[in-house]
Parts: sequence; structure tokens; C-alpha cells
Amino acid sequence: MSVEKESIIRVEGIKKYFPVKSGVIRKTTGYIKAVDGLSFEIIKGETLGLVGESGSGKSTTGRTIINLLKATKGDVYYKGKNITRTSKREMRILRKDIQIIFQDPYGSLNPRMTIGEIVGEALKEHGLYKGKQLEQKVLETLEICGLSPFHFKRYPHEFSGGQRQRIGIARALALNPEFIVCDEIASALDVSIQSQIINLLKSLQKSMDLTYLFISHDLSIVRYISDRIAVMYLGTIVELTNNHELFERPMHPYTKALLSSIPPSHPKDRKEKIILKGDVPSAANPPSGCKFRTRCYLAKELCSQEVPVLEDIGDKHFVACHFIHDI
Repeated sequence: MSVEKESIIRVEGIKKYFPVKSGVIRKTTGYIKAVDGLSFEIIKGETLGLVGESGSGKSTTGRTIINLLKATKGDVYYKGKNITRTSKREMRILRKDIQIIFQDPYGSLNPRMTIGEIVGEALKEHGLYKGKQLEQKVLETLEICGLSPFHFKRYPHEFSGGQRQRIGIARALALNPEFIVCDEIASALDVSIQSQIINLLKSLQKSMDLTYLFISHDLSIVRYISDRIAVMYLGTIVELTNNHELFERPMHPYTKALLSSIPPSHPKDRKEKIILKGDVPSAANPPSGCKFRTRCYLAKELCSQEVPVLEDIGDKHFVACHFIHDI
């Protein structure tokens, strides 16, 4: 009998709205619905990939989950504890277990601090190490991330993009976290460097029993690193299933369109490319009903009237579409 693995993160109906202000007195005239009611789980030890077009709300989701952005509504549970309602003091303690690696490997590093200071800052703040012990811990962390001891006293501008991202990874790993949000961490890197960083993450996950939320718009990378994949469109999840199922049997029209955009692996391979009509609607004024209906080839009158529910169509393959059986 198979044993169900425990979830390390459970998200229940989170929303993140940003106010739109206008006029001299900066009156709120509307809201940008960046994240609009997400519910899912991340299982301990897995990598959940989160994909979608730019502006779909992926990065906002990642930052809201770990409480860098306060959720407008909904709850996030870390190992059963509701972290959306914790005090600053409690959240500070939880930061040892929950970390993020940012997209920009240069902008996220303080240019006035040495690499040793950057990686050791959190260790020092939490009072875990000091003096020679602190230096030794930082050196060990740099080493497992592919950096050398002589990098310790150098500054961010002295490193390449790939090395800076390794520094960002080292900073996240210094506190021995359990859950890490990887926010588009390969998007600014050359292809050859991307593979090195992704392989490093996979190796660290195995050796340190890490759990990742891996955010990216690159489906090839997501396919390589993820166990399950959630497809996001305009603040909502439209499909969620395991890696193999998503690529072999995509069900939502949006997922099908995304996968059709992946370049073929061989010049002689031919596949039909699905071209979506129109642009992504504004998150400040999304369409009624199904948000994808204005670009969907299956759209009918019902799609404008009712919001489709993300439901299990079998084997934990979740799809949000009124006409899933017509596909």
C-alpha cells in the first residue's frame, strides 16, 4: 500500500490585489488582481513548477506564499501552521525554514557587501554562528554551491551572472531551509549556464531534502526539474498535474497552446502550432467568467457567465474548463 506524502505548503484561496490610484488625492479607483484565488499543495521533497506567460502572476504568487507580500485574502499553511496570520516575530523565526532565490542575480545582492557578508548576514542576524564558526559555515556553503574560498572577500560586481546566481543560492541555503521559492532564476542566464544552475538545484535537493516552488516561463527547464506542474493564466491556475501527464496529455486549451510553442527537438520534426488570438487581458479588468475565454477556440456563452472550477478529471489531473470533454 502506497503512503501519502505530507504537504509542506498548503495554499487555500489566496488572493493578492494591488490598488490602482488616480487623481491628485490618489484615490483608489480599482484593483490589479495579480493572484485571484489559488488553492494547491506542495508535497515535501518535490519540485512544483509554476508556468505561464509574463503577467500571469507567477512571481507574485511565490512572494505571497512566503509572506513577502501580504495576501489580500486566503491562507497559506507551512507544515500545518498558518503563516499568513503570524506575527513579525514568529515569521522571522520561520524565515530559517522558508527562503527565496530572486530572478535578478545582481539586483538582489548588496553591491557594498562582500560575498562572505552577504551569505553570512542571515546566520549572524539569527545568532546561529559568530567569529570563526560563522566564516567556516559561509565557506562550506559557498563550496557546495560551486564557489571557492577566495571568493569570500570579493564583491558582486566581480562575478559573472552565473556566479552571482550561485551566490543567491548560497545565501538561501545558509540557514538550512526546507522550502525554497526559485523565482525565474535561470531567465537571465545563458543556456549553458542555465543547465549548470538547474543541475546544482537538483543535486542540492537530493542531498539536503529540499522542496522547491520553481517559477519559470521556460517550459523546457520546468519539464526537466519539476515533479508536478501548475499552469497559471491571469492570476488563476487552469491546469495542475504531474510532469509526464502534462506534456503527454495536456487538457486545457491554454496549456495546449503553451506546449505547441516549444521549438521541436529536431529540424525535421513538425507539429501544429496553436496561435492564440488577441493579447492577455488586463488584470485590472479581467473578463467575466472564464478569464481565458477571450482567446479560447472552445469558448461558448457559458464561459462568459460562470467561472470554471479546478476539478480532478482523474489521477490527480486538475483542469479548470467548462468543456474539458470536448477537447
